[in-house]
Amino acid sequence: QVQLVESGGGWVQAGGSLRLSCAASGRTASNYAMGWFRQAPGKEREFVATITWGGGGTRYADSVKGRFTISRDNAKNTVYLQMNGLKPEDTAVYYCAAKNGMYSSSYNSYNYWGQGTQVTVSS
Repeated sequence: QVQLVESGGGWVQAGGSLRLSCAASGRTASNYAMGWFRQAPGKEREFVATITWGGGGTRYADSVKGRFTISRDNAKNTVYLQMNGLKPEDTAVYYCAAKNGMYSSSYNSYNYWGQGTQVTVSS
């Protein structure tokens, strides 16, 4: 089992920045590929970013490319999502997820999920 706890969400004005953190614990959390997803009210959960277990590979949704950066510190068992240039359409609950094997943009492939952290961007 892997336990995931997100933090760092909050309220910010458009153009601002936030950094989300996801602390992992449990069985060798550093061996898992990690992803960030988000879900806005009335919408389906969508892919934001993913990173390989070693941190050498990343992938982003087109909507966040160039604004968001995913990274990880395996010594701290923590994954980060640096969000710059935030827009009102980025408002959502952001979830951290972990999976075995290759990184992926498909939420169905992830085995473990955090509880989520709310991000609200005002115009």
